[in-house]
Amino acid sequence: MPRHHHLAARPETVHWGWFDAGLEPVLTIDDGDRVTVETVSGGPANLPGEGFQVPPELLQIHETSTRRLPGHILTGPIEVRGAQPGDVIEIRILDVQLRQDWGYTFIRPLAGALPNDFPQPEQMIVSLDRDRNVGRLPWGTELPLRPFFGVMGVAPPAAWGSISTIQPRAHGGNLDNKELVAGSTLYLPVHCPGARLSFGDGHALQGDGEVCTTAIETALTGSFELIVRKDLAWTYPQAETPTHLVTMGMDPDLDDAARAALRRMIDWVVAITGLRRQQAFMLMSLAADVRVTQLVNEHKGVHVMLSKSALGPNVTSFTPQK
Repeated sequence: MPRHHHLAARPETVHWGWFDAGLEPVLTIDDGDRVTVETVSGGPANLPGEGFQVPPELLQIHETSTRRLPGHILTGPIEVRGAQPGDVIEIRILDVQLRQDWGYTFIRPLAGALPNDFPQPEQMIVSLDRDRNVGRLPWGTELPLRPFFGVMGVAPPAAWGSISTIQPRAHGGNLDNKELVAGSTLYLPVHCPGARLSFGDGHALQGDGEVCTTAIETALTGSFELIVRKDLAWTYPQAETPTHLVTMGMDPDLDDAARAALRRMIDWVVAITGLRRQQAFMLMSLAADVRVTQLVNEHKGVHVMLSKSALGPNVTSFTPQK
């Protein structure tokens, strides 16, 4: 029977700033198991001051963990038995919850979508009301929260060595896709035995683009069901919400990212409907939304969303077979 595991964020269960296929797993689970993962976020400069709840493990991580490369604090890796290169890991996002009563958002010079417009750094602390599910900005505005993990990634190919968590790539990583909330499913291609999944970069709320470089960055707890798919041939992150198919493209050039995401959606539609590529491309123009995922991770992101209803009543399976 599938088991439910719990992985806490502690100095010995996190890695700060990097992915690497050589990083040993901190938890090993079976195909089909569920796991609840705790994450933390931010360095010492991002702490909120008096009056807020700070997870004690965050302070311990600051004191004892090495930040090998610029990037995020990630919990993991989690090894899934039976996952091999060429497979796909299906990550069913069951639940996402806040772990603290604050988050932070900052700008800094030479970063973000307007790198030359703000010569001085600035940070704000956002109060998070878990009962009301709202964030209160310092000037009083309240925004409804929609928490998700900015980083969900498998280990990259071994030949890549250690890579920063900042740039999203074929292993997933810093996708910053606000559609990946509870109820959605992320599909990641496997590059090394066990897949070795890590989670982090909790966001209480983010707009498409994440234009100032940060969302409301915070600590989250997420519950996931992890399934090894040997019947899928996908080689790049893709996703599914209850209502939409989602394809992604990441590239330093935003146009190239958009082209890649569109081609992947055309491939997906052709595989499950039998439409010709020309027909699928015309359908994209009528029914798909091309959205800027983020502009700030060096490799910019675009995601294409296509309503499942646009595929007609005869399409009942949305994952094509090899």
